[in-house]
Amino acid sequence: MDQSLIDQTYGRAGFGARVRRGRRPAIVVVDLTNGFTDRSYPTGADLSAVVAATSSLIEAARPAGVPVVFTTIAYTPAELAGDAITWLTKAPGMRALREGSPTVAIDPRLPVGPQDHVVTKKGASAFFGTGLAALLLGLGVDTVLVCGATTSGCVRATAVDAVQSGFSVLVPRACVGDRADGPHEANLFDIQAKYGDVVDLDDARAYLQELRQGAST
Repeated sequence: MDQSLIDQTYGRAGFGARVRRGRRPAIVVVDLTNGFTDRSYPTGADLSAVVAATSSLIEAARPAGVPVVFTTIAYTPAELAGDAITWLTKAPGMRALREGSPTVAIDPRLPVGPQDHVVTKKGASAFFGTGLAALLLGLGVDTVLVCGATTSGCVRATAVDAVQSGFSVLVPRACVGDRADGPHEANLFDIQAKYGDVVDLDDARAYLQELRQGAST
């Protein structure tokens, strides 16, 4: 099926409308930890460009006072010893993400500050089984910019749960990455069609700049 026919089919079905951009966004950086951004680890890939783009977005957010939340997947020895985490049966490579190990540390190239939040999760979505939704609501957030890895896994799951939790979703294309282009592009297409707006990095930064200017007037 060619792209024009795909676009026509999805458009007829009513998908792909633009989301409402609120005045209180937050950036959620999904699993840009060493285990995902360092290709020397079995679960990792070279996501240097994604890390750089996400860093740029965070720096643009600082003057506007936009909250930043980082997530990491980390398993305790008890969780790794048995079958408590069903996902690890399907994806046993994730067993390398041991609590306290270098694999679960946030990539040091990211500008993590003392004002930022860190959420530890056990599954794909940053919302499932965590306090992220309550944290964002407590901060008055209405829009979530989702960054991180992987596009086909934790990013997509987080985008789906974010919109289901009542938040508008923006996904800056340069700020997400995957281990292969096919799953990456397919899931960006699906996010754009059904869950949020996939936007250019410049667009995302301009949105944050507008918030900064609005706050100063």
